[in-house]
Amino acid sequence: MSHWNIAAAQYVPRHNCTGVHVKHHLRFIHAAARHNCDLLVFPELSLTGCAMDAAPLPEPPAEEALFPLMQAVQTSGMTVIAGTTIPTRTGREKGLLLFNPENDRPEHYLQGSGACLKPDAARLSILGHPADVCLDPQAALFTSPQSVTETRWRDTISSLQHFAHRYAIAVLMANARGGSALWDDQGQLVVRADKGELLLTGYRDRRGWQGDIIPLR
Repeated sequence: MSHWNIAAAQYVPRHNCTGVHVKHHLRFIHAAARHNCDLLVFPELSLTGCAMDAAPLPEPPAEEALFPLMQAVQTSGMTVIAGTTIPTRTGREKGLLLFNPENDRPEHYLQGSGACLKPDAARLSILGHPADVCLDPQAALFTSPQSVTETRWRDTISSLQHFAHRYAIAVLMANARGGSALWDDQGQLVVRADKGELLLTGYRDRRGWQGDIIPLR
């Protein structure tokens, strides 16, 4: 593929109301569709909200609650990665939902350290610990859903920039609390957001990556 439009949705899921989060996701999906995006990535736990204090992670959304998102994905032809929780033997863990317009249901994955995608934005592989990486040679993008505060933000962006440079792969970070960013496959910063609800977009053509910041209206 000679070009690829991608976007990171930046917003903080402050509560545990799935219905409200779904409506908010739809706003971002419609905004990304207006900019002809092929892929939209949300921060971690975007559909469930974060755990309060020491409480367990929230329950994952019911399948029927996700139908409007699946419908919007199929209408737009856009691939969407959203944050959720996944039931495990020991409770719940952070996970990802992959909404592929060619499928009728989202695919569930444990979050790991992020996801690698090929240029068709339909093949997803989840990385575990970053120190033990075996990338698909055709992977063109590493996506990292985050919800890090300012105290961890600098370490996070340094790690992701190093990852991009070391493995020669573009990296897109969707951070709920601000500072979402895109690095190219040389580890060079393409675009970085401040705080607030917005779309961070990236466009890849034969010249490389370019980026923009679009406020959500």
